[in-house]
Amino acid sequence: MIVKIRYSAILFCLAVLCAMRLSGCGGEEEKAEECPYEDFIVVDVFDFTANYQGIQSGWFGKVVREKFNMELNIITPNITKGGDTLLNVRAAAGNIGDLIICKGVNGQLQDMVNAGLLYDMETDLYDKNIMKYRDAIENLNSSVQQNGIYAIPSQVSVNEPDVPSEGSEPIYGPYIRWDLYKELGYPELNTLEDLLPVLKHMQALHPVTESGERTYGFSFFKEWDDNMMNAVKQPCCIYGYDEYGVVLAKADGSDYQSIIDDDSVYVRMLNFYYEANQLGLVDPDSVNQNYEGCFEKYKKGEIFFSPWPWLGKSAFNTLANMEQGKGFMLAPVKDMQIYSYGCYPYGNQDSIIAVGSRSADPSRLVDFIDWLYSDEGIMMNGANLSGATAGPEGLTWEMGEDGPYLTDFGIEAFYNGGEIEVPEEYGSGTWSSGISQLNYKPVVQCEKSEEGFYYYYDLWDSVKALDTSALAKDWKDRMGANTTMEYLQQNDMLLVAPGTLYTASVETTEEMAIRHQCKRAIQEYSWKMVFAPDRQRFEELLDEMQAAVRSYGYDIILEYDMMHAKAKNSFVP
Repeated sequence: MIVKIRYSAILFCLAVLCAMRLSGCGGEEEKAEECPYEDFIVVDVFDFTANYQGIQSGWFGKVVREKFNMELNIITPNITKGGDTLLNVRAAAGNIGDLIICKGVNGQLQDMVNAGLLYDMETDLYDKNIMKYRDAIENLNSSVQQNGIYAIPSQVSVNEPDVPSEGSEPIYGPYIRWDLYKELGYPELNTLEDLLPVLKHMQALHPVTESGERTYGFSFFKEWDDNMMNAVKQPCCIYGYDEYGVVLAKADGSDYQSIIDDDSVYVRMLNFYYEANQLGLVDPDSVNQNYEGCFEKYKKGEIFFSPWPWLGKSAFNTLANMEQGKGFMLAPVKDMQIYSYGCYPYGNQDSIIAVGSRSADPSRLVDFIDWLYSDEGIMMNGANLSGATAGPEGLTWEMGEDGPYLTDFGIEAFYNGGEIEVPEEYGSGTWSSGISQLNYKPVVQCEKSEEGFYYYYDLWDSVKALDTSALAKDWKDRMGANTTMEYLQQNDMLLVAPGTLYTASVETTEEMAIRHQCKRAIQEYSWKMVFAPDRQRFEELLDEMQAAVRSYGYDIILEYDMMHAKAKNSFVP
């Protein structure tokens, strides 16, 4: 009897211990060994790149809870606005966040280290998988006077700097409703401006959607405005320019422009959108809507032009639409030379990830960062609605004899708007509501896993074989290419900016103050110019913008940005 009591007591104690062990890992026995963290924590993520604010939910949230017994609470200036102010307020309080995703250029990383805001990860990282990117990590942190590892760069690559970092689609491009373009007889497009009468014709033929909503050529949002109005900057990239502060630099280093000059490509695009608005092609809700509202309009077929493939195509190119020949595809604008980012052997310092010095469990967050750079983490974190990484193995994709392939669930999730319900074992909810909201890319699109397959599923042979829709067939037949990147490279329409690493000198307090005033004025005037009532007022607003920023000291930051833009393009590591 005594033996039985003792035996029962032992079993009871073991049961309690097991329960305690499992409770910190979501209660699933098979996940217990993957989650060694007993205490549940909520992690404040201060994220300059996110378009979502709040707790990460859904299937990705479940993965994070099971592996790390924690929840991600995302805080972003893209939603709250006043990014610089918000950063300064949090920095003054000595705590930016537990996990920080922000820029690491122009001395910003050094400033955060000086202020004691970042945790030194060096001891925690010495034996981690992420150290296969040691050169990139050490290069970033060599710019910091203090010894240690305070941040990790994004978009790391093993490829050469002159290799395009994109997959089958560029980041920028003139994407239009190809089915409507076909309906008009594929009119010739010599310049981007030639699109305006074409889009107007589309609107005249289809003034409302099937559900009765008004249609427009363009729709904007303000969340990504920085040194300039983001919607206006994007078509500059179609002509090979990208921003360096208030400078537009051509990818091949052949031209550098002040954005406010009358003959700059930025002012050209301000004129482009002004003319579009005069034609009734610009969505009047643009002034007040956010990214999500804009995305929904693309999803419903209300908008005919997209400056990025991952906006129009992700939202509208469902399997059903593509089978009917409907969807967004690259338009053949004859004079375009699309800006392409070359691979970054040393990573991209415009976006870095770090751990806050006041984090309750910094070692756990280092483990989380290490996981983000693993094959599994890259596949999970980069999964989106289309043309991204493939998500959880077993749910959205499987490994076959001939390589990876999308499951039926994966095809539905990626090509039908992401509204498919996720099985309970993976977290429930819809696919789209559960994707990672970090908006952080550890590696570039063209990178491969340790098993030798591309992380991005649109580069898989099995996925290329699926692209047999009426939309794809018509575009391929008309353009004479199998993919967008193939078409651009065949026609010398891609300009690759080598992904060389360059660190600019630290801005002075005066320069930072001037920049803040200038970019605020450029944003405000740009929006007013697009929606100006007439040409005379447009020209007046341009004059006022130029005068205002120059009175703030624009020439000082122009000199700074021009010097560093040229140095960056000519930099050889």
